[in-house]
Amino acid sequence: MYILAVAVPALILLYIAFIYNRFITLKNAAESLLNQIRVALRKRMDLLAELVEATKSYAKYERETLESVTKLRTAPLRGPAEISRADAEAGRAFANIIATLEAYPNLRASEPVVKTMEAASSVEDEIARLRYTYNSVIQQYNTLLEMFPSNLVASALGFRKMEYLKMPKEVEERPSLAFEA
Repeated sequence: MYILAVAVPALILLYIAFIYNRFITLKNAAESLLNQIRVALRKRMDLLAELVEATKSYAKYERETLESVTKLRTAPLRGPAEISRADAEAGRAFANIIATLEAYPNLRASEPVVKTMEAASSVEDEIARLRYTYNSVIQQYNTLLEMFPSNLVASALGFRKMEYLKMPKEVEERPSLAFEA
């Protein structure tokens, strides 16, 4: 009977420790992914700036697009909401640049633009992959938070639901970075 009296509380404590560690693992994975998304968005902003510079020599480029890109490159991206907003604004800026490229066939064929567009396509793929992975980790975390009996542990230890990366409808579809040469 003594062994049972010691074993049951020990198993409960081990379970609580396991659940706590699982929450911490998922929370840290989410934070790491947000940091990776921030880096990828910065790369995207740098590529946008390169494209703006390349298109300025061919066309009188919209001042607001250049200002928008500059503002996006320096904006702090602290949480999922700010990252979602920056992603939406960068998508709109890419759409403006692509429209400019379509209007100037010689520009589309220039080597710097072609290389930058290829790099941009790679970054777009990276951002999509990271966004998917982040939301998957958040889903695991939030599911664990709501499932019995881990919800009891979460409630007792103060864990709260985490926010998904939300993308506006127009951003859910990746901008087309392909153009005819």
